[in-house]
Amino acid sequence: MKEEILFSVTPQESRVAVLENGMLQELFIERASSRGLVGNIYRGKVIRVLPGMQAAFINIGRERSAFLHAAEILPNSEAEMNEENAIPAQDIRELLHDGQTITVQVIKDELGTKGARLTTHLTIPSRFLVLMPDNQHIGISQRIEDENERQRLKDIILKEREQFQTERNKSKNKSKNESSKTQSSTDLHGYIVRTAAEGAEFSELVADVTFLNKLWQRIGKQIQKAKAPSIVHEDLDLARRFVRDLAPTNVEKIRIDSESTHNKLLEFLNEFTPDLSECLELYTGERPLFDLFNVEDDIEKALERKVNLKSGGYLIIEQTEAMVTIDVNTGAFVGYRNLEDTVFKTNLEAASSLARQIRLRNLGGMIIIDFIDMKEEEHKRQVLRTLEKAIDKDRAKTQISEVSSLGLVQMTRKRSRESLENTLCETCPTCDSRGTIKTAQSICYEILRELHRSAMAYDAKKYLVLASQEVVDRMLDEETAHIAELESMINKPVRFQAEPLYTQEQFDVVLL
Repeated sequence: MKEEILFSVTPQESRVAVLENGMLQELFIERASSRGLVGNIYRGKVIRVLPGMQAAFINIGRERSAFLHAAEILPNSEAEMNEENAIPAQDIRELLHDGQTITVQVIKDELGTKGARLTTHLTIPSRFLVLMPDNQHIGISQRIEDENERQRLKDIILKEREQFQTERNKSKNKSKNESSKTQSSTDLHGYIVRTAAEGAEFSELVADVTFLNKLWQRIGKQIQKAKAPSIVHEDLDLARRFVRDLAPTNVEKIRIDSESTHNKLLEFLNEFTPDLSECLELYTGERPLFDLFNVEDDIEKALERKVNLKSGGYLIIEQTEAMVTIDVNTGAFVGYRNLEDTVFKTNLEAASSLARQIRLRNLGGMIIIDFIDMKEEEHKRQVLRTLEKAIDKDRAKTQISEVSSLGLVQMTRKRSRESLENTLCETCPTCDSRGTIKTAQSICYEILRELHRSAMAYDAKKYLVLASQEVVDRMLDEETAHIAELESMINKPVRFQAEPLYTQEQFDVVLL
C-alpha cells in the first residue's frame, strides 16, 4: 500500500496528513497558540486531594488544573508504601497531601473543559525505545511476533543497560563504600522496545540507549532545580514528534512546504531515522500542498454528519459528550438479488468506511455502530471481521464487541487528543450545539404566549415585537387570525418589526 505524508506548516499552525493510495486517512493539527501537552514533564503542586474519586488536582502552571488518579502514582517514588512495604497504599490521602510538590507527565491533553491527565510513571520516547526511569522492566512491543527477534532485541537492551551502568559506576568517586555501590547497581532503567525496532541494527539500538540515558540525566538535573509549578521538559514539535512516533514504516514520500521546518526535520531524520531522510522532499509548487492532494476537501467532508458510500448507502455520524453513534443506511442502494444480500453488502462497505472515518475524525471513547439488521450469522461474522481488519491499522488502542441481537456493535477507542470537530469547530450560537432550531411556527406561538403574560403583568398602551424576518413574515401571514384574537383579548395593539441580525429563535417584546 502506497503511503505518503504531507506537512503543511504556517507560523500559526502545523498540519500533518497521512495518505494511503491518495486517500486521506489521518490528520494531525497543532496550533502555535495551543500546542499539545502529551509527553511534557512538569513539577506540579497538589492543590486538592479528592478521596471520593481517589484522585487529586495538580497545578502545573496551566489555566486549568490537571488530574492525577491514584493508579497513576508510583508507589516507591514520591508516594508512601503501606506497612508491608510491597503493595502501594490505596487511599489517595496516603499517597498525596495538599501543597506537596510532585513530578508528573501529561498522558492526555486537555479536552473540552477538562484539564490534562497526568501520571508519575515517567517515560521518555525515542525512535526505537521508550525509557522508563522508575522501572527496571524490559518490554517488547506485542506487534513484534517473531520470538527470535524479540529475544535478540531484549538481549541487546540488557547488555547495553549493564554496560551503561558499569561505565556510570566507574565514573563515580572511587572512594564510595560498598553499600553505595550496591545501591547504584540497582539504579537501572527500564525500556520498552517499540515496533519500529524490529530488524533494527545493533548500532542503532545502542545509539538510542545512549541518547535516552543522556537525555534523562539532563531532565533529572532540571527536576532538581525546578520550582513548582513549572515545566522541566517539553516534547518535540509536531513534525519531529510525528516521524519519531507515528510515521508508517512503508512511507514512500514525505512532502513538506516549509523550508525551515524541512531543514529541521532533515537534520532530525539524519540523526535518528536515516532511512526516512531519503523520502523527504521540499515542496515548492505554487498551488498549496493540501489543495494539490485534495486534503482540504476531505477535511470539510470529515466535519459533516453524513458520509456517502460508493454503493449509494450512507453513514450518519453523531458525536456527543457521552458517546459517538454511527448509523448505517442503505440509502439509494437497492441491490441486485434480495434484501439480505443488499443489507450485507452495505454493511461490509460501511465497516471499511467507518473505520477510516473514526481515524480521520479522531473519534474516541464509547462508539456505538448501528449496522443494518442481518439475519444470517455468517454475514454478521464477516462484517465484524471486516471491521476488525480495517480498524487494525489504527494506532489508538481499540476494543470491539460482538454484534448484539439488536445489530449493534460497541467499541471503545482510546482518547488522547481532541477530535477533529472539537479542534476546528465550536458550539453553534444559534442552536447551542443541538443541531436543530425551533421552527418559525414554534417561535410565533412562544411570542403569543409572551404577549399574553406581559399583558397580564404590565399596563402598556401597545406592544412592539422584534423578531427575525422569517418569524415576522409568518406572523403577518399564517398567524394573523391568532394575532387578531390576542389583540381582542388584551385590548392592546401589537406591532411587528423584523430585525435582520436576529436568529430565528430570538425575539423581544417591547412595552410602549
